[in-house]
Amino acid sequence: MSGLLDGKRILVTGVLSESSIAFSIARVAQEQGAEIVLTSFGRALSVTKRAAARLPRPADVLELDLTEPSHLASLTEDLSRRWGALDGAVHAVAYAPETCLGGDILRAGWDDVARTLHVSAYSLKALAEAVLPLMRDAGGGSIVALDFDARQAWPAYDWMGVAKAALESTARYLSRDLGPHRVRVNLVSAGPLRTIAARSIPGFSSLEDTWTERAPLGWDTRNAEPVAKAVVALLSDWFPSTTGEMLHVDGGFHAQAAAPGAAPGPADQ
Repeated sequence: MSGLLDGKRILVTGVLSESSIAFSIARVAQEQGAEIVLTSFGRALSVTKRAAARLPRPADVLELDLTEPSHLASLTEDLSRRWGALDGAVHAVAYAPETCLGGDILRAGWDDVARTLHVSAYSLKALAEAVLPLMRDAGGGSIVALDFDARQAWPAYDWMGVAKAALESTARYLSRDLGPHRVRVNLVSAGPLRTIAARSIPGFSSLEDTWTERAPLGWDTRNAEPVAKAVVALLSDWFPSTTGEMLHVDGGFHAQAAAPGAAPGPADQ
């Protein structure tokens, strides 16, 4: 039986370990027939290579810091030599210094905020710019970025929340400008998952508990596969006219105003 991504060439950023959401995306993409290349850089590069060896088919890892112009230029050249064209790219990169998290948005200075916005939001534009020539050569493509719904303020999320709001807006504008090239740009807003990055967010455990109580379908913080399947679906040809969209994969949490069984307010009685 054919897979959703048979013959597709997919770039996946953001794999650090097997607990990374991006690792699950790469695994499911391979299971659906895709050829995969991962990216990493710096001290994390060796860790990513170990994770890449544990995929169903070991994948190459390219050095890529999305804030480094020379790395982006090398990425375009390497993928052009390797494949000649590219069908899909996954943006699964975010970072915030300690001062930008924790529940006091006044604490961070501009240098830390600028770093957060550069890595977590502007990098989507940088990645899109690097892969656009390769996707044009493929007759179009799909870029999918991982998000955490920024329409409201979350405990302790602070400037990362602002960065995610910028990511969402960036995706919409990219969808406008890349659409004529048949390149789709979408977001998957995932519920909280126990990744290395998530564990660095103060108060993450309390967010887990709240999610489990409110999500009508339930939510398993240890299982990234539902998110991976949604990303793979958006990378496939099954959403040819969907762009600028934010798809929630969160057990339905985003649609609930209160925990199940909560008493209605006076206006509802």
